[in-house]
Amino acid sequence: MTPATLRNLLDAVRRTPGIPVIMGPTAAGKSELALALARECGGEIVSADSMQFYRGLDIGTAKPTAEERRLAPHHLIDSMDISEKADVFRFRTDALRIIGEILARGHLPVVAGGSGLYLHALVYGLDVLPAEQSLRDELDAAYDNEERFPELAAVMERECPLDFKRFYPHRRKLIRAREVFLLSGKQITELQSGGFSPDPAFAQFVLVRDRADLVNRIRRRAAAMLESGWIEEAKEMLAKGLLQTPTAWQAIGYAQIGEYLAGKMTYGELLESIVIATRQFARRQASWFRTRHKEAAVLELPPED
Repeated sequence: MTPATLRNLLDAVRRTPGIPVIMGPTAAGKSELALALARECGGEIVSADSMQFYRGLDIGTAKPTAEERRLAPHHLIDSMDISEKADVFRFRTDALRIIGEILARGHLPVVAGGSGLYLHALVYGLDVLPAEQSLRDELDAAYDNEERFPELAAVMERECPLDFKRFYPHRRKLIRAREVFLLSGKQITELQSGGFSPDPAFAQFVLVRDRADLVNRIRRRAAAMLESGWIEEAKEMLAKGLLQTPTAWQAIGYAQIGEYLAGKMTYGELLESIVIATRQFARRQASWFRTRHKEAAVLELPPED
């Protein structure tokens, strides 16, 4: 991001009152803008990237470096072990508490990340959806695995097409959608059709890039991450059982590196596989922010060389 582009973005954010919430697809430049804003305004950053919560997933989740964390305080990064389940309710509770503490210190909270469900819960509030722990435990036992998840997907595609389109291939989200449907007879998408109003304390900004430019940034970043030790990091985390964890297994790239280490693909194929998975994820993120955060100000970034 050029200095001129960054200055224009900072000016746009500072003109809008409220706690800035900077969102957008992966590799769009959220962290760079958040850090610049925090440094200029004496702010503290609250992460809304669910994979950066986990200790040990450093290179693969593009966590802020030690130097960047020295330049501005960061919160909720490295706050969980990979064995713990990331939870939108826990995130909202923790984030609101931390935001209150930052404000009490006389500093500016800067929320930044790309986990749409978490950001929506923070800004718009939590959905009031039916839940039953015994049913959820039953569904988890049946479908929270690679073997039977396709069976659940087929059922949801047939009976709950709106939720299937919205949540597939996210296993736990689809399981939750199944739980809600069995309890209410309605899809989550139907129950949420009335929408929510955003908390006026927050000022939302979505970073948008040209598709080709974003893909180029994704490719460059993935290549740099692989060259800087991501494979070694993944090897260590896979040995600790990453792919058997409740939610940390969803971090992009680690499973692909596992296949590379097993000799199932070449280095070039590994890079391409990660780029494709990240590009698909970015497309889903962009769709989420476009449809679920309609009140957010759109900040369009010019293509980079």
